[in-house]
Amino acid sequence: MDAAEVYRYKQSFVLDVLQRASSQNPELLKPAEQKLQELETEEGFYSILKDVFQDRSIDTNVRLLALLYFKNGTEKYWRPTAPNAIPEVEKQQIRPALLASIPEPHKIIATHLAVLMGKVARFDFPKHWPELIPSLMTAIKSNDPLTQNRGLMMLHQIVKVLASKRLAADKRMFQDLSACLYPDIYQIWDALCQVFTSKVQDYTNSGGNLENTMVALQQTNGIGYLENALIATKMLVKLTIFGFKKPNENEFVDRFIRGIFVHTRFMLQLRKAICSENELLEKFVVRCTNVLLSMLDTHPFSFVDYIPSALEFAAGYAFTNDGETFVFEKFLIPCFNLIKNIILCVEYRPSKIAGEVKVPESQRAHQMKLAFFTTPTLTTIFKKLVTYYFVLTPQELEWWRTDPESFVIVTCGDAPKYSLRPSIESLYSAVFHEYSKTLAPVLVDLVKETFVIVPPDNNQAILNKDAIYNAVGLAAFDLYDEIDFDNWLVSTLLEELKIKHSNYRVIRRRVALLIGCWAGVKMSADHQPAVFAAMLDLLKNDEDMVVKITAANTITLAIDDFDFNLDIFLEYLGPIFGTLFDLLKEAENCDTKLKVLQVLYYIIERVGSNIEPYYGGLIQYLPIIWNESETHNLLRVAVVTSLVKLVKSIGHMNKSEDVYNFVISVISLSTDIDQDSHIYLLEDGLDLWIAVLQNIPCISDDLFLLFKNVLRLMALSTENLEVCLGIIDAYIILSPDQILQVYGEAIVQSFAELLTDLKSEGEIRVMRNLDTFLLVNCPASAILLKPLFPQIFKAVYAGESLPTLTGLYLSIISRIILESQDTFVEMIRNIAPSIGRSEDEVFRAIVDIWLKKMPVITQPARKKLLSLALCTLLMSDLNFVYDKFCGILLAVVEVLNDITRYDENGAHIDSLLYNQHDVLEGSASFETEHDVRLKSFYLKDPVHRIVLEEFLVNHVGELQRRLEPTMFNQLVQTVDSETMDMANEFLKLQWSPDQ
Repeated sequence: MDAAEVYRYKQSFVLDVLQRASSQNPELLKPAEQKLQELETEEGFYSILKDVFQDRSIDTNVRLLALLYFKNGTEKYWRPTAPNAIPEVEKQQIRPALLASIPEPHKIIATHLAVLMGKVARFDFPKHWPELIPSLMTAIKSNDPLTQNRGLMMLHQIVKVLASKRLAADKRMFQDLSACLYPDIYQIWDALCQVFTSKVQDYTNSGGNLENTMVALQQTNGIGYLENALIATKMLVKLTIFGFKKPNENEFVDRFIRGIFVHTRFMLQLRKAICSENELLEKFVVRCTNVLLSMLDTHPFSFVDYIPSALEFAAGYAFTNDGETFVFEKFLIPCFNLIKNIILCVEYRPSKIAGEVKVPESQRAHQMKLAFFTTPTLTTIFKKLVTYYFVLTPQELEWWRTDPESFVIVTCGDAPKYSLRPSIESLYSAVFHEYSKTLAPVLVDLVKETFVIVPPDNNQAILNKDAIYNAVGLAAFDLYDEIDFDNWLVSTLLEELKIKHSNYRVIRRRVALLIGCWAGVKMSADHQPAVFAAMLDLLKNDEDMVVKITAANTITLAIDDFDFNLDIFLEYLGPIFGTLFDLLKEAENCDTKLKVLQVLYYIIERVGSNIEPYYGGLIQYLPIIWNESETHNLLRVAVVTSLVKLVKSIGHMNKSEDVYNFVISVISLSTDIDQDSHIYLLEDGLDLWIAVLQNIPCISDDLFLLFKNVLRLMALSTENLEVCLGIIDAYIILSPDQILQVYGEAIVQSFAELLTDLKSEGEIRVMRNLDTFLLVNCPASAILLKPLFPQIFKAVYAGESLPTLTGLYLSIISRIILESQDTFVEMIRNIAPSIGRSEDEVFRAIVDIWLKKMPVITQPARKKLLSLALCTLLMSDLNFVYDKFCGILLAVVEVLNDITRYDENGAHIDSLLYNQHDVLEGSASFETEHDVRLKSFYLKDPVHRIVLEEFLVNHVGELQRRLEPTMFNQLVQTVDSETMDMANEFLKLQWSPDQ
């Protein structure tokens, strides 16, 4: 077969596979999908896919599938440097074919094709595809509506992709492209808007009914002009924001921004006139308003010229009676955000430093704000917000009634950008904080009107009071000196909580919120008992669900207060904890359970061990929540966090075998890298693991087997290295013999792999673990750790490590020397050939560095450990040690000076010496079993078991006995007089350099 026949055969084969892959029959579908995955790296595959989705005689589903595979393959293989990259020859054939597909009639295929062209443009424009933009501009200027629409769709995707590139060269390229494209795109956008406007006017002038306008325009393709204008708007936003350093200096950008106000007003008038919602009109209005927001946020100085128009536009619609008839929810949100962002814009604020002159644009912007936000305007905006927008709507009340748990969940983060009520409250907070001197008296007057308790059957009065209370809560910090909250709380608010009429649930909820807002601002600690009692009452089973959840959150805020009195709260702890637990069981929504759990574990954290009498029900219920929330990872995170708080608070988890088994299973799942949920649970699971290890009296089989997870975690990533090493430490201290015997070699292997890539900070943490190993079982550990010793010795020999790291290296070597000098000598002999030095040279170099680094080590215990090892070296058979006698003696004596204190009789006391009495006396102050275990190991540590002064005296005395008098005197001759004077303070031997 020739090349053409081979290609046709492949094309037929791929088409057949695509047809089977688009089948609903699983027996055909899965093998076909697998085959397509195999084909995606075959040469010519993407050319065939291109032919399939371009062939309009093929079934639409098959064409779409071919296009989707092409689009996904572009991300993997279009980049020239990618593995199995598509050859350039094949790309040269594909690019013109994509341009030939511009007038694609099927909208979904056209949409994906536009995205595909954007992905290709990211790599190929302009170097390999210079004809892309000219071809699309030709299509956009076409008289064919379909071609124009598809051209705009594709150019929009390309502009969107190119605008997202952040390398300096790419940004310059996009700026050059914007300068060329902008005039044409703007004129197309303006022309489309004008044509649409003209068609509307022509229709109405001919006597058409405005209510039927959009239907009539649909029949004459008038809607198409608005659709295209919307696409052009999206393009112009990207070009404006990312294509110019100072957009306002470009004539066409200026005309576009000013045109937004004109065309948006017309669309709003049309929407009002047709007396019905219209998705396309609303999208256009919202998109245009968001253009103003985007420019303000990205180019605040360029936006200065448009501040008066923007404020007049947004406030005119949102806060006037005339504008009220034009607005709709999705339009109000950007209006509110536009006003808020102008108020809060840092660049528009006057300087707070006397004499500092800000840029002229800042001064102009500030003057514009002053000119607009006059007292009458501010009062109008404020009263409209509080008395109109703050009032709960019938839709919100219905939402409260039908789905209370969803209603009460507080949104945060970017909610003001997308949700109406958060955007209203966000604007209110900004306006009030900025102009509190003007608005505080107005709000205080409104508050005075609420001192009268309204009748429960007056729904409107209740809603109005709720709105005012909301305003006071949001402005709590700015009203500190304006409102006597303590008096208001006692005289009115607490009394309103006692009214149990169903209509009053709105007030009860708002009062609870209000107390939470003011708890950390200005509320006397004397009122804490009344507040806790009131919230307890609001948590009772017969209360409204929204009120109960709000009261739970208020408790959190109340106990987070600086003046929180634990003793007062303990009187209410049992009942409050019980009602919160009942609320947790009553809640059906996972988000509600999450919220209540957060309140519970915050209480646990605040009251500590005082929670022990009350936690039983919760700990029994947590496994039920855990099982019910298998697909709700955030709720499971809350369960794990609650367990962490409980373990830390009560100090043990093994009273109930069922509870203990549950905790172990949670740790197992959370730290098992084979479970998908470990991504969400790992961090808290590790915290729980540490908490259990630190509070358990002895190891169990399940806890022992769990150890393997920590080794797998360290092999996977160093992200949680610190806590993983802490877990290993805790295990070693909990059960050293068992862990070293079963997992010792695996631990050492893991450490060896880690040390090849770690920075100094990571090495320090690993060396601390090794030091712990040698502390708890030096004989066994010394044998296990032998593979790591060469690296440690070489690092000391090099002498280039940080002082802290060198100190740890020397600590490990010191423990080896104290355990077995033979092991120390063996290590020296092993590393000497590998660094090309004799054993004697390596010995001398290590001791020289040792003595040099001793003064920069700051921890007294570590310095004493090093001194003990140096004393031990004096008794070795290494002749070179005698050459270092003066240096060793000086180093040890200096440490003795640091750690020696004197009793009332002037006798020397080693301050680092521990005894059994110290452990028993000190253990009461320790919070965990782990601390007690660690302290007991200190009794075995030479640092805390051996008196350094006696150790030095004994070793020097033994050295004197072992050496001939002449040789010992020669050794003494090497010691300078100053060192000898210091040494005699401790040695008390009758010898001197003159002997």
